[in-house]
Amino acid sequence: MNRLKTILSLFMLPLLLQAQVTLDECQQAAQENYPLIKKYDLINQTTDYSVSNISKRWLPQISVSAQATYQNKVTSWPDGIHGVFQQMGLDMRGVKKDQYKIGLDINQIVFDGGTIRNQKNITRLQGEVQIVQNNIDMYAIRGRVNELFFGILLTDDRIKLNEDMQVVLKSNEDKLISMLKNGTATESDVNSVKAERLNVMQQYTELLSFKQSLLHILSVFCGKEILSLRKPDVISRVMKNNRPELMLADTQLKLINAQEKMLISNLLPKLSVFAQGYYGYPGFNMFNDMMHHDFSWNGMVGARLTWNIGSLYTHKNDNFKIDLQRQQWENYRDVFLFNNNLQQIQQEESIEMYKKLMTDDDEIIHLRSSVREASESKLKHGMIDTNNLLMEINKENNAKVSKSIHEIEMLKQIYDLKYTTNN
Repeated sequence: MNRLKTILSLFMLPLLLQAQVTLDECQQAAQENYPLIKKYDLINQTTDYSVSNISKRWLPQISVSAQATYQNKVTSWPDGIHGVFQQMGLDMRGVKKDQYKIGLDINQIVFDGGTIRNQKNITRLQGEVQIVQNNIDMYAIRGRVNELFFGILLTDDRIKLNEDMQVVLKSNEDKLISMLKNGTATESDVNSVKAERLNVMQQYTELLSFKQSLLHILSVFCGKEILSLRKPDVISRVMKNNRPELMLADTQLKLINAQEKMLISNLLPKLSVFAQGYYGYPGFNMFNDMMHHDFSWNGMVGARLTWNIGSLYTHKNDNFKIDLQRQQWENYRDVFLFNNNLQQIQQEESIEMYKKLMTDDDEIIHLRSSVREASESKLKHGMIDTNNLLMEINKENNAKVSKSIHEIEMLKQIYDLKYTTNN
């Protein structure tokens, strides 16, 4: 029968391992399931539309207008000249006070001093800043998954140790029942061990409930049902820091450099060509319109050079503001690295501490198991009471729990260090 169980266990082992979920798989699933993942596509689309709109400034800018006006004074002939025209039989009434115009203006930029190019670069970098900020928000999910994952592993180990303790207590309870029948133990001895076993069983129920609660929360994070976890391996530590907060500082500094170039572009003159045309009254031929009140076609083309020297007034202060922003983000990076390095030191010290503690765990467990076995023998021969035996059983179990805590906590600190440096 035992051989059959062994064969079945070996057969089921690959299936059980396949059903187990790794820490990396949990983190990947949690990030893909988290609603904030949709923000990446929204940022990219917004940036693409904005850059496309800026690029269209190179296209001819066309405007259509229509207007009707009435003026209290208009261009007219002097009274002397008007009298001469009347003597000649000519009706020179001058320009009418009501005027009408439907026109079309076309303006084409030829040289903008790099304004459009720099504006597109700024817009792209602003999109990158939003993406990196979203990376920071998404990165926090890894830390929450770490807490849940190692919390489940620690609870799972405690459940297994609890099951082992139940076996030990049940074995001693059966021995005491046999001794009670032979008159070498009392009923209170049996009841003491049984009460302790029931107490351990209650703890077992609490541990199972707590594990199921953690598994349920982790399943919600991952967007799929998680039933079993695979304990991660001990990995080598990498010191390079790849945290998204550092990328945020670098991207912000690139954005500041682009804004600095934009200040220079604003100082340069702008050259454009234009065309204007309209149908209406009066037209460009003023003398003809003073004699004939007819609508006409009118148009002109030309080139325009503009130079807004007003930006010179604020250029110095704008440069100071840009430099202050640069210093703020450099300070942000320095502060983050300082705190992050302190956290790394603390985690590395914890890893070394747990390693040292683990070197003695197996020997302590071996000694506690020997003492417990000796106490069982002494109880059988009436040399100690059940309370002493229960104390030794608890000490052995506590030693096993301590080993489990040290092992899981060391693993957790290693992967927390990996989280701290984003490796």
